[in-house]
Amino acid sequence: MNERVIIKGNRYGIVLVLDPDTPFEELLIEIGVRFDDSSKYFNSTTQCAITFEGRQLSTEEIDRILDLIKKRTTLRIPYVIDNSKDTEERFQRIIEESSQETGTTADAETRYIYPEQKDGLFYKGTLRSGQTLESSGSLVMIGDVNPGATVLSNGNIIILGSLKGTAIAGASGNRNAFVLALSMLPMQIQISDIIGRSPDKPKKRIGSKNTEAQIAFVENENIYIEPVSKSVLNDLQI
Repeated sequence: MNERVIIKGNRYGIVLVLDPDTPFEELLIEIGVRFDDSSKYFNSTTQCAITFEGRQLSTEEIDRILDLIKKRTTLRIPYVIDNSKDTEERFQRIIEESSQETGTTADAETRYIYPEQKDGLFYKGTLRSGQTLESSGSLVMIGDVNPGATVLSNGNIIILGSLKGTAIAGASGNRNAFVLALSMLPMQIQISDIIGRSPDKPKKRIGSKNTEAQIAFVENENIYIEPVSKSVLNDLQI
């Protein structure tokens, strides 16, 4: 690569091509210079996505680049996506779902959508009412599932955050699937064909306000929710 930093555009936003051999601190300076030189093209407050090519970046490095772009331009970049067709389509669905909501604005946080592998999907962000996140394998999510939002997976669901919406695990018929959340207050949990619903009183949900992580699983045709423990995990038929 002759140039250490190249800024390109695609239909969703910006592609930042970075030299794989240049030290990151030097790249960061170069990125700032490039955006300063191209500031007249980035004076919009329209939301867009950013894709990185050329080298692997840590979450910390991505955050530093986004912070730099925010300081040098007026761009709003709430999405970081990889360059695969499957993830691009997934991103497009999320954008469409967000645009259909009324009276709400996009989350200020960045959503990271990593490519789905045969064993599952990793997602970082918050799902709001009306949004659905699906995975053909298992799903690991860092963030909250708000009331009215749905996570659906053919495998297991692990939510490193609050589950206040709907979770459907084992959607392809696997009753051995489970749903785990750091804060378990769902409106509904479904594992395969077994459904557990919230009580009619709106302030009460499945699970409890227990501060410890909980796991939902099927046993004797019912969904049980228990605190995560070594013994419970050992008994899972994964």
